[in-house]
Amino acid sequence: MIVEKLLGWFSVDMGIDLGTCNTLVCVRGEGIVLNEPSVVAVRKGTNKVLKNGTAVGSAAKEMLGKTPGTISAIRPMKDGVISDFDVTEAMLAYFIRKVTGRSRLFAPRVVIAVPSGITAVERKAVFESAARAGARRVYLIEEPMAAAMGAGLPVGEPTASMIVDIGGGTTDVAIISLAGMVTCESIRVAGDEFDEAIIAHMKKHYGLMIGEQTAERIKVEIGSAAPLDKETTMDVRGRNMVSGLPQKVVVGSEEIREALLEPVGQIVDTVIRTLENAEAELSADLVDNGIVLAGGGALLRGLPRVIEERTGLSVRVADDPLTCVARGTAIYLENLEEWKGTMDSDVDDG
Repeated sequence: MIVEKLLGWFSVDMGIDLGTCNTLVCVRGEGIVLNEPSVVAVRKGTNKVLKNGTAVGSAAKEMLGKTPGTISAIRPMKDGVISDFDVTEAMLAYFIRKVTGRSRLFAPRVVIAVPSGITAVERKAVFESAARAGARRVYLIEEPMAAAMGAGLPVGEPTASMIVDIGGGTTDVAIISLAGMVTCESIRVAGDEFDEAIIAHMKKHYGLMIGEQTAERIKVEIGSAAPLDKETTMDVRGRNMVSGLPQKVVVGSEEIREALLEPVGQIVDTVIRTLENAEAELSADLVDNGIVLAGGGALLRGLPRVIEERTGLSVRVADDPLTCVARGTAIYLENLEEWKGTMDSDVDDG
């Protein structure tokens, strides 16, 4: 314990929301210090990360769909888990170095938020990636627990709190009481599936090929889960699949809502299944406490209304839902000695 405290004075504790779309890093006592896309630029055919300032994060995201033949901009996380071990390790190492710099003598302790539904093999991959990226000790916290902490829910009290964390690759739905998840469901349907549904819609109805970034812009600007007070349109540019030439079309919010119907329905069905698995006393608490939405997907217009209509419970979006998980890891870090016995950990102290 004394050795660990001494190490803590000369190192830094950090929490990482290792997301499919974005990675957020917080430092104990400082809050969120980094928020960058989970994108890495590599040499095509080798998966070697480019050795320059555009290799990771925001600059690399700008390359998506625009790289020359020798370079690939890839996302090493898929559905909330590691799809490319080496590239994820390089990305983590870059973010850890960027945050710690050269101001500390010892490697950091790292808390990483992971989806609740990942396998033991996938958990081990996260441990090993973080350790090889430079962590002294690694703890895993499940994303719905971190999201609930970040949203300010009373997770340690004997009352039910329900969180729906809609990230880029996964949606985690959990009912929490007394610092534990009483019931939880995780599906690999979230923000990425919203984008894919929009891409498929544009191909089917307009014969237009669009990229991930364009699909995301459509989702943000005119996407919704329920009818809007004022329906809107936007210009969408892409490549005509028949002629191969650039083309512009006008797309309406009603048709995008129709395109999103299936992934939204899967998320709502998961919320209902989780409620059906709850004990009677917890269900009674939720009548008063309602449901809280977190994650980037929570910002989809009309989603709270759709869930309210299907469940009969009040639904609200957490303050700054995009950072809930990261803020939850910060809270965990502030109370590390109290909480670490309840979470997975690996990598011996050095």
